[in-house]
Amino acid sequence: MQRGGRLVAAVIMVVVALAGYYGLRETNPITGEKQHIALTQEQEIALGLQAAPEMAQQFGGLHPDTSIQQDVQSVGERLVKQSVAGSSPYRFSFHVLRDAKTINAFALPGGPIHITYALLQRLENEAQLAGVLGHEIGHVVARHSAEHMAKSQLAQGVVGAVGVATYDPDNPGRGQMAAAASAFVAQMMSLRYGRNDELESDRLGVRLMSEAHYNPQGMLDVMRILAESSGGSKQPEFLSSHPDYGNREATIRAAIAEHFPKGVPAELSMGRRVTRTN
Repeated sequence: MQRGGRLVAAVIMVVVALAGYYGLRETNPITGEKQHIALTQEQEIALGLQAAPEMAQQFGGLHPDTSIQQDVQSVGERLVKQSVAGSSPYRFSFHVLRDAKTINAFALPGGPIHITYALLQRLENEAQLAGVLGHEIGHVVARHSAEHMAKSQLAQGVVGAVGVATYDPDNPGRGQMAAAASAFVAQMMSLRYGRNDELESDRLGVRLMSEAHYNPQGMLDVMRILAESSGGSKQPEFLSSHPDYGNREATIRAAIAEHFPKGVPAELSMGRRVTRTN
């Protein structure tokens, strides 16, 4: 293909990628944000249910203590039923993973939420657990997975177009370098959006906790516990792609002040101690 033909093909690829991205736009009823999404809510649910067993196996499977599973499920259900999350179509479920070394929690599209035993055993009360689970519920209701898939498809289309446009049969390495540079920029875009998503989930977590009558101070306590757990070394997996402690604490404090400008009401509960086993 001649250079002119390659440029035309590249332009068409970019137009198709942009049309696909900007053509998928919806207003999120919970966050009020206009989002570019790549999945329907039914597809998110199906994807999460399909991925859950495999993801659990990567952390040693589910923890065998049914009392721990029931306690975490109970806190999660309270968060959903007593907050705006209950108005969503997602099928939330809450699971404790056997892994006693990796400090982590994550949400899959459509509602499956997991927390490792390593993280759970560091929590002191239900409000702190609600802070972790509320953050993960926030990812689901904010549709971050569907949003990221749309961005990824756009980035792949642009990277592919750069590769086509810059390909030189006499110097193939030049096109590869340009495509690699474009891919790096796309990665940086994803990282930036990812960090914004984490802060949005912190704000949503405060909202969900408050609506479920948990004291949102519990989320600040989680930040303290995670900072102490890191011991100045490699940070916990739960924070590996998150903004630093200072940014997260500032965001959480601002969200608490927005919900409770006169201070957190005394009747909001820290809950009972979280069940632990030896």
